[in-house]
Amino acid sequence: MLDSLTPPFDFNRILANKRAIRRQLVDREDLLEKRIALLGGSTLGEIRTILELFLLDRGIQPVFYEGAYASYFEELAFPNPALSDFAPDIIYVHTTFRNLTQFPHPAMTPEEREDLLTSTYVGWKCMWEAAAERYGAVIIQNNFEMPPYRVMGNMEAVHPNGSLRFIEDLNGRFYQYQRETARFHIQDINYLSALAGLDSWHDEKNWYLYQYALGLPAIPLLCHSLSSMIKALYGLNRKALILDMDNTLWGGIIGDDGLTGIELGPETPQGRAFADFQAYAGALSDRGVLLGISSKNDEANALEGLNHPSFRLKREDFVSFRANWEPKHQNLEAISQELNIGIDSLVFADDNPAERQAVEGFLPQVEVLPLSASEPEASVRLLDRRGYFEMVSLSQDDINRKAAYRDNIEREAVQASFQDYDHYLRSLEMVCHVDTVHAGNVERVTQLINKTNQFNLTTLRLNQAEVECRASSPDYLMLCGRLVDRFGDNGLVLVLSARMEGQLAEMELFLMSCRVFKRKLEDVMLHEAVLRLREAGVKKLKGLFLPTAKNGPAEDFYKEQGFTDLGQGIYELDLEAGRTCRDFAMEIIRDDA
Repeated sequence: MLDSLTPPFDFNRILANKRAIRRQLVDREDLLEKRIALLGGSTLGEIRTILELFLLDRGIQPVFYEGAYASYFEELAFPNPALSDFAPDIIYVHTTFRNLTQFPHPAMTPEEREDLLTSTYVGWKCMWEAAAERYGAVIIQNNFEMPPYRVMGNMEAVHPNGSLRFIEDLNGRFYQYQRETARFHIQDINYLSALAGLDSWHDEKNWYLYQYALGLPAIPLLCHSLSSMIKALYGLNRKALILDMDNTLWGGIIGDDGLTGIELGPETPQGRAFADFQAYAGALSDRGVLLGISSKNDEANALEGLNHPSFRLKREDFVSFRANWEPKHQNLEAISQELNIGIDSLVFADDNPAERQAVEGFLPQVEVLPLSASEPEASVRLLDRRGYFEMVSLSQDDINRKAAYRDNIEREAVQASFQDYDHYLRSLEMVCHVDTVHAGNVERVTQLINKTNQFNLTTLRLNQAEVECRASSPDYLMLCGRLVDRFGDNGLVLVLSARMEGQLAEMELFLMSCRVFKRKLEDVMLHEAVLRLREAGVKKLKGLFLPTAKNGPAEDFYKEQGFTDLGQGIYELDLEAGRTCRDFAMEIIRDDA
């Protein structure tokens, strides 16, 4: 039944099985609870029901607040004790073009039309700002889709006073607001309605009978999109796309057909489709998704395929390359270890149903994409619609991720040539940049807090407003660390936060990216925190370790740092006793000095 939550969606099937699907999903032990306020300008009933299923499927246990019908503006723009008591993590404002009360009149002057556009936008903006100030939650707002009719026909999109043109300009104001505003995100229902088809999206009968602003069959599409955004907000995205080669990246079997015999490129329809799938994978890589290969092939044959004149990718685009005769699930486990990412970070794409079944059986945490060698034209759409790699922000660290992981592999190769680990660390010529959290790095800090699972002592999740509040408070010490070495810049990879109360401080947050495990950065940053806490008059530092299914690598951190184990995951360090001066094998630069 869980395949009901995989596109293409069948609304009636999901609705008929919703209780059974929920029972299957709600028993998971690793669900992340989030409080989500649903406010709308139309009926929300089945949207709430189906959204819960998609969120559970993505590892999120939602607790819902549902606003009164069509009262979203009043509930957000003015004090709302019920919503305040609910304390939402996310506010979702479900509105559509039907919630726009005024459109330009054909006889409007340009000045009147501009005044209408500005006043309409300002009304929404004031509502968002009031909600952000009052609740500090992430706000997700729909843009506006196209209406199902055009009074001016094709001129609707051209004439300044056309409704379609007005909606496009208003949407543009919304997009600009997102670019300028933290914790605010647009759900693009303009695209979703086009995907569904306007005649399917707009069900006039259900609108007039039940005030559903979109056709019931389109509700799963809306909820799948929204749940993908929410999981991305909390770092639950997949990180890597692992690809088969034969009949996945090209048509045919290179070991049998040879380089000139495989289908790839402009000569055949299927060859063009395979090339476009490669191009799509390359575009994912450019925005931070890691690419890898797991192919049953002789490595020489597999590498030969990369030399095809129509091959759209390069060897360096793949951060891991495994062409051998080992079982695919073993290759995937090895790739997970090589990249130091969780097995549940992987998506595996293969045309062979037997290989897919084996991976699903041995590694149920891996998302498996069922490609078809006979229908390569469907590959891009199949991958794109799943929402594995949904994004809510794009940072320079995301863009540089491929290079960072590739540099890590080079570091591992260098390490293998050293017999002494300290000599290896010194050879890296590492520099640690210590900084406070500020406007220039707060987005990356928030992203790291919400997606780091392995070296994470408490797995406390914070939204950007909570991070900013701590960073500006005298009661908190909040630091972040960036690590640079001779192979490259790893980016901002460590965050810590200690809450101070008199002579006692509690480390509520200490996490580090898997990219820099075993490089002593965590030692450096704890040492820096201890120095600053002493300066603030703190005499004892309490550390917490809250175990999860994934944070085993951090379990012994406090013991190794000389903390006293008080039991039940509580540790304590006497800052007056002093700490032995340690050689961290790296230079420390305080960027906030």
